[in-house]
Amino acid sequence: MGPVTVSLIVFAVVFGGALIGIALRPLLSERHLSSDSKDVVKLTMGLVGTMAALVLGLLIASAKTSYDDKNSQIKQITAKIILLDNFLTQYGPEAQPTRQLLRKGIEPLFERIWNQDLSESAKGSPFVATTVTLAFIQEIEHLQPQNDSQRSLQSRAIQTLNDIAQARLLLFAQAGKSIHPLFLVILVFWLAAIFASFTLLTPSNAVVVGALFICALSVAGSIFLILEMDDPFNGLMAIPSASLLNALPPLGSS
Repeated sequence: MGPVTVSLIVFAVVFGGALIGIALRPLLSERHLSSDSKDVVKLTMGLVGTMAALVLGLLIASAKTSYDDKNSQIKQITAKIILLDNFLTQYGPEAQPTRQLLRKGIEPLFERIWNQDLSESAKGSPFVATTVTLAFIQEIEHLQPQNDSQRSLQSRAIQTLNDIAQARLLLFAQAGKSIHPLFLVILVFWLAAIFASFTLLTPSNAVVVGALFICALSVAGSIFLILEMDDPFNGLMAIPSASLLNALPPLGSS
């Protein structure tokens, strides 16, 4: 299920807890609504509310960290690709075919990174380098430097290529969701119980229902943001791909 669907389910469950409290309140006798009973319910729901706040904060921190890490890796890959092309430019005309292969490899790299979480068949499968990538590696290794400057540039290009491969493999290893569904299930259950306690102890009116509706909508919105950040290559908060796709200008203009 997508973030929008999950968020709508969360809203329905949480606000449904408030509606259940409204339905149960007329069934309770006065001794169930005594001040002592209300105090106990408030204390227990305060404890549940504290745990829910901690778990919600943990989920937000985890999703934000995962999003920032992957965004940083994409920027690192982009910068390394530009640096690699600069090394090949300095190497000389002999590296022109290699630079052409580098440009051909950017689009397949983009497709694999931004679509790897969408492919069910790719989940659990080993990482396999593309044909263009293998050809590019061979082109760099087969360069025949004629002087110390070219030898240094070839060595630095190979090291930069290794850095790109390492960052790419790290993205592959981190593919998938970092938020376990069980966290969300428990959190939503706690929130529904809290909302039920609100309407169970307080006579309902339009103001109370409206406030709880907005609060439930806000909770669903926070879950939506968590799920969006947990899937950084898709959705409304997807990491921009333009920087990677436009990292290198055409050979004729560089």
